[in-house]
Amino acid sequence: MTITQAMVLAAGLGTRMRPITDTTPKPLVKIGGKAMIDYALDSLREAGVTTVVVNVHHHADQMERHLETIEGIEIIISDERERLMDSGGGLVRGLKLLNPDAPALVMNADLFWIGEPKNAPSNLTRLGNRFDPAKVDMAMLCVAENQTTGHNGKNDFSMAEDGSLTRYRVGDADPVVYAGALALMPGLMADAPEEPFNLNIYFDRAIAARRLFGERLLGHWLTVGTPDAIAPAEAKIALSRQES
Repeated sequence: MTITQAMVLAAGLGTRMRPITDTTPKPLVKIGGKAMIDYALDSLREAGVTTVVVNVHHHADQMERHLETIEGIEIIISDERERLMDSGGGLVRGLKLLNPDAPALVMNADLFWIGEPKNAPSNLTRLGNRFDPAKVDMAMLCVAENQTTGHNGKNDFSMAEDGSLTRYRVGDADPVVYAGALALMPGLMADAPEEPFNLNIYFDRAIAARRLFGERLLGHWLTVGTPDAIAPAEAKIALSRQES
């Protein structure tokens, strides 16, 4: 299905990126000449998304000024200046600003990918096609560890032949990493607490119900968690641009 609304989680403090994030919010750190959040916004726009909620907290004024320059997509601010809500609480607050009766994509502002195959459906398009609310609580974009740069080597989930996901255990046949993008219905989190909480609670709940499914990322996934990770990421981007 084509999903036209989304949320980008962008309110984190970026503590491991200090001292850069002392003066710049992590989503605005430029990698390969482009702010990290812009990779996410470009991917969403290309997949047909027209409305995006972005939550802000750390250096919120800078974030808002940057988002005002984005064209071709409506940006709605979810303001967390007074209280940082963690991944789950921030998502719940942001989803309330979207249509509750339509599916939504969710992306992290500091995780992105490059090198998607040309003349083929994008990763987010395929993720939307994977999502069937009759059978799936959350569809999650996943990537093999050998298709990553900057990752710590830890696997998050194991994927079965039908795409269903469980928590990774050593020795599992098909380990994958969560690539920072998922699809869900906003109403899935209607019973969520109003306090800050981690989104992993809902991942585990979906696993228990056998309703967490994965879609494989095509291309190469990048995570830039520390200043030392910038150079390897930019080298990979430069190589990808040469090959395209």
